[in-house]
Amino acid sequence: MKSIYTAEVTAKGGREGRIHSQDGVLDLGLAMPKALGGAGGAATNPEQLFAAGYAACFQSAMGVVARRMGVPVTNSEVTGQVSLNLTEQGGYKLSAELRIKIPDLPRADAEKLVAVAHTICPYSLATQGNIEVKLVVV
Repeated sequence: MKSIYTAEVTAKGGREGRIHSQDGVLDLGLAMPKALGGAGGAATNPEQLFAAGYAACFQSAMGVVARRMGVPVTNSEVTGQVSLNLTEQGGYKLSAELRIKIPDLPRADAEKLVAVAHTICPYSLATQGNIEVKLVVV
């Protein structure tokens, strides 16, 4: 495997700290969500960052598949939901749901495009067999 891009981000302070990228583009404070006992507020958290990355990457994969199929996805939208779940053993595990809107395509074509995109999206491939991922065409 040949690496074509590497992102580097440093975290300090865990869920209530700060993250910054090597190139300085990303520099964000982190806050524990209220649902996890934190104050919440005007800062992000790891689940939001994962949801954002997965949604953006999946939409790009849809674009690749759409070009191959010769269909439009210019008005598409992907909303990522990432949940932090408590396991029966008292540990934590993530799950994800992608809600996909492709208004320019009939539902059957949209579902086919989404299924193929799921086979090439790097986030989908990374999560396969590791976390539950639900794809919902809306």
